[in-house]
Amino acid sequence: MKNPPTKNDIELAHQNIKPYIHKTPILTSESINKIFNTQLFFKCENFQKAGAFKMRGATNAILSLSEDELKNGVATHSSGNHAGALALAANKLGVPSYIAMPENAPEVKINAVKGYGGNVTFCKPTLSDREKTLDEIVKKTSATFIHPYDDYRIITGQATCAKEIYEELSNLDYLIAPVGGGGLMSGSILATKYFSASTKVIGAEPIGADDAFRSIRDGEIYPSVNPQTIADGLLTSLSKKTFGIIKEGIDRIITVEEESILSAMYLIWERMKILIEPSSATVLAVVMENPELFTNKRVALILSGGNISLLVRDK
Repeated sequence: MKNPPTKNDIELAHQNIKPYIHKTPILTSESINKIFNTQLFFKCENFQKAGAFKMRGATNAILSLSEDELKNGVATHSSGNHAGALALAANKLGVPSYIAMPENAPEVKINAVKGYGGNVTFCKPTLSDREKTLDEIVKKTSATFIHPYDDYRIITGQATCAKEIYEELSNLDYLIAPVGGGGLMSGSILATKYFSASTKVIGAEPIGADDAFRSIRDGEIYPSVNPQTIADGLLTSLSKKTFGIIKEGIDRIITVEEESILSAMYLIWERMKILIEPSSATVLAVVMENPELFTNKRVALILSGGNISLLVRDK
């Protein structure tokens, strides 16, 4: 796929992946709405298969491959959610998967990848080491590389999340989604363009990992260097493909403090009784830190995933 997805591409991808994914619910909380004097609609991708929106893109990418491209399996590098999604999607479609994972990836995500049948190779937690390890895997296995986000097939799949929102809700003022490598944000922007053009798209990013904010502000891609945030799903840099789509279609990226991310996560746990990971909480943290922007507005928030360990172990 050489060009950004069209409306027809997104509609076709959605139809193709429906047998393999959940149509996740959109929930509201009267008590949270009262706190912020707004109408918030939470798209719960924490209930998605593999526990995150990544299942959409991974499934679409694999379904887009030819038999020849699939015969030796698929491979990627990922710290967690894309790895799990690719492993599960490959498992469901009967092909092997090979994953280069940083050695400091969350244990809950490592265990999930292995549980879905993924073949894990650990590497140092730098992009260069991830790419080097992946290259070695591909040379050894001849598996087809599927990038976590710099791939229009991935972006097309991720766009189906916002498409489902717009099929269920109308007259939304804002859509807020987290920004890591930009696959979900790119897809959300394109879905908004095609299905709800009056809605403004806002990116949520930790202030300790604000490479996307700076990249869009200055018009050039800044790498994510030593990011400091609890939101482990948002540690990667934008890519050429995601940067191009985001800079054209985003209203703004808003950075949030770590304290707000934690407060938002706990508020959702306590009031909505659902489990989300810190990356998901950034979207509510944006509302927390900027209540005046969202007063009396209709706002959709994508809760991107729920892969977090609640186990406390003695060291």
